Amino acid sequence: MQKAIQREELRAHLDRLLDTAQFRDYCPNGLQVEGKAEVRRIVCGVTASQALIDAAIERQADAILVHHGWFWKSEDGRVTGFRKQRMASLLAHDINLFAYHLPLDAHPELGNNAQLATRAGWRIDGRFGEQNIGFFGVPPAPTFCGELAAHLERVLGRTPLLVGDAQKPVTRIAWCSGGAQDYFEEALATGADVFVSGEISEQTVHLARETGMAFIAAGHHATERYGVQALGANLAGEFGIEVEFVDIDNPV
Repeated sequence: MQKAIQREELRAHLDRLLDTAQFRDYCPNGLQVEGKAEVRRIVCGVTASQALIDAAIERQADAILVHHGWFWKSEDGRVTGFRKQRMASLLAHDINLFAYHLPLDAHPELGNNAQLATRAGWRIDGRFGEQNIGFFGVPPAPTFCGELAAHLERVLGRTPLLVGDAQKPVTRIAWCSGGAQDYFEEALATGADVFVSGEISEQTVHLARETGMAFIAAGHHATERYGVQALGANLAGEFGIEVEFVDIDNPV
């Protein structure tokens, strides 16, 4: 018989595991939309888009677990248009929505940044930035910026943008997944030769050129696929429930 977990037990486990109480975030972390009281099947994804909701409905999931959920501080809070459609789809099928933003970036083992390091083969030496979201460390062997960018392309399956000299030696890397281009100056203070993030802004290009620290924009979605997968695997192993990651393609 397929195993199940109570929604409230699942919420408590996730909140405790990711230590959500310590973070100041731009959205509520945890259970964002309440669905069934019992959870047997979870669909994981990066973002709670309509496409992911449809995939969860097709798989008869009881819960969706994502990194990018809803109810961001900067957005319109009215449930109209596409927001109504998303909400209606969840409520009609009684599906729970769990979302963990900064807590899932920061977790030392299951987080996006820790998982990115694991896949890229980087050793983690420390943390930096607001709420210690950013990581820094070293590659397995000295390399060059161009080689590092090519390695990330192979690991992530997406061509990154390198701003800087491809022949610049790299002995220390700073990184922060997603849209962390505003952490550039704090990354510079770590003594890193290159900063890896998901996105880059117009002004960050000039900072990279003027400071000499290279910038690799490896993709917001591409750098944040792995935390939620690791978290889902943790739940499957801990509770024996069915967990599936669904990758909704996003070129950004």
